[in-house]
Amino acid sequence: MTYSVPLNDKKLFIRWFLKNFQLKRREGVWILNYLLSNDDLLKNVHFVDEAHYCPRSIVMSTIETTSIPFRFYKENIMTSDAEKAFHDLRINAHEAIYFQLNFPSVPPDPLYLAVLEENPYVPADIFISEKDRLAAERLLENSVLEFQEQQLLKEIDEALDSGNKERFFELSNLLQALKHTK
Repeated sequence: MTYSVPLNDKKLFIRWFLKNFQLKRREGVWILNYLLSNDDLLKNVHFVDEAHYCPRSIVMSTIETTSIPFRFYKENIMTSDAEKAFHDLRINAHEAIYFQLNFPSVPPDPLYLAVLEENPYVPADIFISEKDRLAAERLLENSVLEFQEQQLLKEIDEALDSGNKERFFELSNLLQALKHTK
């Protein structure tokens, strides 16, 4: 990370957050207040999205969300024990830690945007662009139409083989309508 968020911006954001939201777990409030009281630790705090990809992170949620209440990630270990997270924060204050706060943020508050950093650990292919999503939708729609056409052709053949004129005309009309949707 080349840009370092100023401590004052982090403190302003945390105070704003604590004033405006209620966390699902009260231990989260203790942790955030501890960050406010420890500048050395706060220097190593990074607010990001998708924090579970980071080697050391904490995810906390407010009561207004359906997200998990609390998670602490360290390497390959995940726990909902806030005391372990707090203990790790105290012992390893010199190490980078990534925070994800899940709260209603539409539109995002400027204080939040001021501290939000790009997560360097998110895999590059994790997010699908709008262009890729639309291409995938078109592919799926075309595949469904192709399958329906093949099914209709098969049923038309069966109607011809059995001499069922009424079914043949019905299926032929369906096939024509399907071809017009392509």
